[in-house]
Amino acid sequence: MFPNVKSMRIVPVAGYDGFLLNLSGGHAPWFIRCVVILEDDTGNQGVGEIPASAGILKGLEQCRSLVEGSRVNDVKQTLNRVRQLLAKDGREERGRQTFDLRVAVHVITGIESALFDLYGQALQMPVADLLGQYGRQRDEVEALGYLFLLGDPDKTDLPYPKVSDPRDAWDEVRYREALTPDAVANLAKAAYERYGFKDFKLKGGVLRGEEEADCIRALYEAFPEARLTLDPNGAWTLDEAVRVLTPIRDLLSYAEDPCGQEESYSGRETMAEFKKRTGLPTATNMIATDFKQLQYAVQLNAVDIPLADCHFWTMQGAVMVGELCNEWGMTWGSHSNNHFDISLAMMTHVAAACSGNITAIDTHWIWQDGQRITKEPFQIRDGKLKVPTTPGLGVELDEEKLMEAHRLYQNLDVTQRNDTMAMQFLIPGWEFDPKRPALVR
Repeated sequence: MFPNVKSMRIVPVAGYDGFLLNLSGGHAPWFIRCVVILEDDTGNQGVGEIPASAGILKGLEQCRSLVEGSRVNDVKQTLNRVRQLLAKDGREERGRQTFDLRVAVHVITGIESALFDLYGQALQMPVADLLGQYGRQRDEVEALGYLFLLGDPDKTDLPYPKVSDPRDAWDEVRYREALTPDAVANLAKAAYERYGFKDFKLKGGVLRGEEEADCIRALYEAFPEARLTLDPNGAWTLDEAVRVLTPIRDLLSYAEDPCGQEESYSGRETMAEFKKRTGLPTATNMIATDFKQLQYAVQLNAVDIPLADCHFWTMQGAVMVGELCNEWGMTWGSHSNNHFDISLAMMTHVAAACSGNITAIDTHWIWQDGQRITKEPFQIRDGKLKVPTTPGLGVELDEEKLMEAHRLYQNLDVTQRNDTMAMQFLIPGWEFDPKRPALVR
């Protein structure tokens, strides 16, 4: 007999973040998340972590009566009832900015993760073994070193974190200004020393395209064997993307969202044309963010690597994308946003269950490393995450750390991500423009 879900807790939390720059501006000193905690009548806890907003918190509350009292092994039936309830609000579109603004898919994912965590514990099986058609496909998941250009926090009056007792070079550089090729290469070297990454990605959409290409050249000089990519989040026009990336084509393993919607052309059409002109494979988390968009992107031959973040595809949906990629001869990858260690576990299990060829997954964890809400966060060693063999997600909440993160959330006057705030200190009156890099004003 399987246990029932006894209670559902919804805990919004916050953590500290650096001045990471991207097309949407600069990260505020905090990032906001939500932890979903389900407890069954045997005392086991299942957890999930998702982005947070007023809409997401409201959506979770709407689903409480569907989750509490449900049987742990009825996970898919429960999720279907949740989906049907949330579908009453209609189809949601992804936001124009570089972070996701939807509600229903995040609500479903938070509940899904916690339910699968409980189900895995009841069966004494890891979540990776329960996902997809075939379960676990690998025992290690490769992660890439996710690098950002960094603003100078001392040019603001915002409480960006500082490391008073650095344990290594990564602690020394990750909260300092980094706007030059040498500074980006130093970030990569420091991240390699701590985590052992074999691949690196640079978040672009900040400087002029040619300046960001110079950063890739510096990364290649420091790590000539690494697989490198640059992601300007569609900030460039098609012609600009071709002009900037053609000279460094041989240094890149693929281009992530080099261009997007332009005049009367969709992002899928411009990406397809980019591939024709440059011969570079493409990855995206912007033009194929649901199955209908993915269908169109594949038909146009616009994308080679869909980056299926489990937070906006659901865990099962992200694995389904991986299975489709395997059948179609494509490569699966995973997008990331700022997150705590529960999300790191979710992403690891999802990547472990994707069949076929996958690329190193994105993770922001290196920027949040040192902050935790579980007792033993997964570790990135030699550029890889080990997939646990323990039941469920393989993490245990640290209630004290969870409440510490919740108190930080309660003390903030913001309840969701805001990338505009810090930019006012660099460029007064700064506003988001999806076709202009953040510091090109």
